[in-house]
Amino acid sequence: MNEQDLRRLLTVSVEDILPSQPAAAGWDRARRRRRTRRAVGVVALAVALVGGGTVAALRPPDPPPNHSVAPTPTVVPTHNDPVQHAPAELTFPPDPLARLGGPATVPLSERPVQRALALFQPTDEENRADGPVRVLGNDGVVRSLDVVTLAPTRDVSGNEASAVKPGVLSPDGRSAAFAQTRELVIVDLTTAEVRRIPLDGYLELVIWAHDRVLVGGEDRTYAVDRVTGVASRIDVSAWVLAAPDPEGSREAALIELIGDREDLTLRSRTAREATIQSEQRITGDRLPSPYQINEFYGRGWLHGERLASAAWITSGEIDGAEGAAVLDARTGAVSHLLDLGRQRAKGCCEVLGWDNKGAVLLRLEPAALARWNPETGEITGIVRDLRGMIALAG
Repeated sequence: MNEQDLRRLLTVSVEDILPSQPAAAGWDRARRRRRTRRAVGVVALAVALVGGGTVAALRPPDPPPNHSVAPTPTVVPTHNDPVQHAPAELTFPPDPLARLGGPATVPLSERPVQRALALFQPTDEENRADGPVRVLGNDGVVRSLDVVTLAPTRDVSGNEASAVKPGVLSPDGRSAAFAQTRELVIVDLTTAEVRRIPLDGYLELVIWAHDRVLVGGEDRTYAVDRVTGVASRIDVSAWVLAAPDPEGSREAALIELIGDREDLTLRSRTAREATIQSEQRITGDRLPSPYQINEFYGRGWLHGERLASAAWITSGEIDGAEGAAVLDARTGAVSHLLDLGRQRAKGCCEVLGWDNKGAVLLRLEPAALARWNPETGEITGIVRDLRGMIALAG
């Protein structure tokens, strides 16, 4: 046997013997399988990428994820119920008018105002003047009205009342006009100058009507030119006349609230001659039964096409409750009614005007000034424990 035959014989013999290290052989087979699977996976991935790319090319891209926080929407509350009620307890947010509750710190003669926000006459429990008239300026300083001594107004029967009433302060806050017996007193609050305009009769009420001041009593009303002081009689009652909107036209109609219960009427007169233009019956069709307005009292106030006034009302509890109403000045339809209940003094809650956001300002006994937003039903306090007479600028 030569060397080549011996090598062939040994090779055949070795092939029939199992490897002496089976684990190593297993790992070797496993590596071969992994290489095969990896190759298959690569091919499958390539196919998927090619197919997916084709689909992506045909489909619009997905929007990027939005991780921003959505803002909370601002919701303006509305109050659909035409009848609203005052809360048992008022809240009193900070307000410039709250300074009226403090004493005067300087005489008007020493420091006139650029513009007055309000006048206030403190009164005692019998409604007699109890201290000087306070003038609140737009600078926040409370002044004493020291340039004139005001007597109470009186009627032919001798009944007296404070000379400071709603309506005596001009809408621009620059002047104040006071009814006195047989004269009208006008104070320029920006200079502290006083003008006295002689007139006849017992005069009690003042209304600023653009370029004129209307002043009257039980049986007469005068229209006084603000610049010249020339006065003429006008056929309108100062007791039932609503204060004109200071933002309206000087030729806008004068509005009266007259009558009671079923005869409540909104009367329109021309601005200059006071000729009757129209009369509309005041209706409360939106009010739920048994609500109705019995009679208006105090000064009415126009704001655009809306008119606000204090009123005695019939409610679900009583005939003669205190209330305040907002109505359409064109049609006489009552849109909102504030029921102030039966636990208040008669005539407690005169309306004092509107603010520039469409809220009604009114007195709420026992001695508080409040703001009522008819559209939302919100009522908040302005000044607490303020006993006396208040006049606000427009």
